[in-house]
Amino acid sequence: MRRAIALLDDTLDFPAVDQAVEGMLAVGGDLSSARLIAAYEAGIFPWFDESTPPLWWAPEDRAILQLDQLRVSKSMRSVMRNAGFRLSMDTAFHQVMLGCKETRESRGESTWIGKEVLSGYHELYELGLAHSVETWLDGELVGGLYGVSIGRMFFGESMFSKVSNASKVAFIALAKWLKRHDFGPLDCQIQNNHLASLGVTEIPRQAFMDLLQKHLHSGPTLRGKWSLDDSAE
Repeated sequence: MRRAIALLDDTLDFPAVDQAVEGMLAVGGDLSSARLIAAYEAGIFPWFDESTPPLWWAPEDRAILQLDQLRVSKSMRSVMRNAGFRLSMDTAFHQVMLGCKETRESRGESTWIGKEVLSGYHELYELGLAHSVETWLDGELVGGLYGVSIGRMFFGESMFSKVSNASKVAFIALAKWLKRHDFGPLDCQIQNNHLASLGVTEIPRQAFMDLLQKHLHSGPTLRGKWSLDDSAE
């Protein structure tokens, strides 16, 4: 029997992730902070565009970075030393989200970062659960990324670059920060060539769920604004 995509109601309950159909688990609901937290704790993330209701995903293969497998090439180390980038955390969260949105739109691509997404993740930021890494050049925001952190898991959502390597520098800084603070793997959701070049690999959904349950409870959630407390190089 073919599985049906679940339609969410006003409760925060999600189906078990093994009920997903080609990665899609559910449709509907809202992007309140409570629902987003429930989703991430259950191994689920939203991904849709403004022409559809919220779609919720739990893909069969999950892209993650095991933090000790971060790949920083010799050329990237040179960029981090010499390109003039300045890095920060949690100083321009909303601008980073807009940068991710506008970069996709400038390429003629659809984006899931509409008003509802902006509002939901800003609420998580205000709760101290969503975070950004910003890359600056000559005082201008030229790249960055954002995501959500619960327990000792970080769930990456999106990144952007206005100049070459700006998002990679932010990603590397985040991965090193997470390792220093005893996090589990960095969840990157869906694999692509950009992520693979940095050491991201895919694991089966159940293996991801096992890691998730371990690291949600391996340390307290680091709520509030984060800062780059030592060198990211």
